[in-house]
Amino acid sequence: MLRNASILVVDDEEIMREILESLLSRQGCRVRLAGSGEEAVEMAKADPFDAAVVDVMMPGIDGLETLEQLQRIDADLPVVMITAFGTAANTREAFKRGAFDFIEKPFKNDDVLVVLRNAVAQRRLVTENRTLRQSLQLQSHRLSDLIGRSPRMRRVFDLITQAAPSRTTILVQGESGTGKELVARAVHANSARSDRPFITVNSGSLPPDLLESNLFGHVKGAFTGAVSLKKGLFELADRGSIFFDEIGTVPLETQAKLLRVIQEREFMRLGGVDTLKVDVRIIAATNVDLKQLVDNGEFREDLYYRLHVISIELPGLRERREDIPLLAQHFLAKYGKENRKPGLELAPEALRLLEEYDWPGNVRELENVIERAVVLTSGTTIGTSLMPDSIRTPQRFQLPSFEMPPDGIPFRKVIEEMETMLITRSLDAAGGIQKRAAELLQIKPTTLNEMIKRYGIRPRGKRGAAAERKSESALAGARQPRPRDLPDSVAANLIDKRLSSRG
Repeated sequence: MLRNASILVVDDEEIMREILESLLSRQGCRVRLAGSGEEAVEMAKADPFDAAVVDVMMPGIDGLETLEQLQRIDADLPVVMITAFGTAANTREAFKRGAFDFIEKPFKNDDVLVVLRNAVAQRRLVTENRTLRQSLQLQSHRLSDLIGRSPRMRRVFDLITQAAPSRTTILVQGESGTGKELVARAVHANSARSDRPFITVNSGSLPPDLLESNLFGHVKGAFTGAVSLKKGLFELADRGSIFFDEIGTVPLETQAKLLRVIQEREFMRLGGVDTLKVDVRIIAATNVDLKQLVDNGEFREDLYYRLHVISIELPGLRERREDIPLLAQHFLAKYGKENRKPGLELAPEALRLLEEYDWPGNVRELENVIERAVVLTSGTTIGTSLMPDSIRTPQRFQLPSFEMPPDGIPFRKVIEEMETMLITRSLDAAGGIQKRAAELLQIKPTTLNEMIKRYGIRPRGKRGAAAERKSESALAGARQPRPRDLPDSVAANLIDKRLSSRG
């Protein structure tokens, strides 16, 4: 334990310094000697020590004053006091000032070694704990990877800080690409559960039976193919956090079981009869309006309110344009390092294009744009030529103008039918391939799949054509007497906003 330990010995008697140096050197210690308190303080300023042995009675500044000054330099340094004039008063005073232990002269070598082994062990433990805390703080910052100084993002950071220490369920809301999972990871990493599992569940990517098997596990023979017992994600996340991405896509029957886990902190494996207890914090995310799903009967109201205890809303990138330069610089540094292209910078014209673009894909899209530019650049300055065409010459689709009838229009119905028409046309253009159709609409494939199910859209065939004709007739029906026109830009913004909220 003492091997390679760095020990400072402070005593005005040369013979005592030599005795302690000989004793400690035989244990493999690196020993430094000081003949006065003043000399010891200067040594401590220059080099760190694992422990110090300080004589109480010395000319100049005495041992107790030396103790105080050493601890002002290094608050965690264990200092062992040693004296030939040990009294109860001296001992109390030494401990009061922070001494690790107190040894009287003449001493036994073994007593000195035992005390110093304990002192060095404490010093190393404190150092390791501090290093671990710093590592976790850095890891927490890296996991959050949330960058911004805009008022909207500062509110997000404040909510994360306030909510993380609690056990409360959290709902993260925001468009696709805004960083909802990063917020969930930041909450977990800044909580008391940070050293336990963080498990992500993509609710929309699994059929109901497979989703429940993954969440709750199953017993042998629960269904065809269940050849052995399987633990679910809730068991694996015990004392940690579980993150539900796209919580709105969880089937109603599974929502009831999820509600029970939140309320009772217990569940049963599929096919099982035993109730299992679990301590898991649930963090959910959505890019759709859950309250609207509740109103439509597609999401349980009681589950909605259990999830909506603390809500963190992430703004779209176009709502915090002042963060774009900061984010761009972060991604430049990140991908510049990965591609061994340090010192990259954006030309002012390129940065202006980034600030003016609407970013339907939000931060994720900005990151992809910067990564592409870093890979393609051959110089140190990234200009407009390395920006994608969509940013250099943004194209806005045009909707047919129509006149608002005197009695108005059924807004929600028209929007749903417009969405149906847009989805049908994108599927036709993509040959029925949903992934490509989602790319054309600039939304996630899982979001598109959820909307297709909601509206009962068949990718190709009579149903798709009928849906398109129905949506067109809805707009045509709005062409009543024309008191005034609804500007194209207003209609375009309306659909822009609706699509963005879905993405």
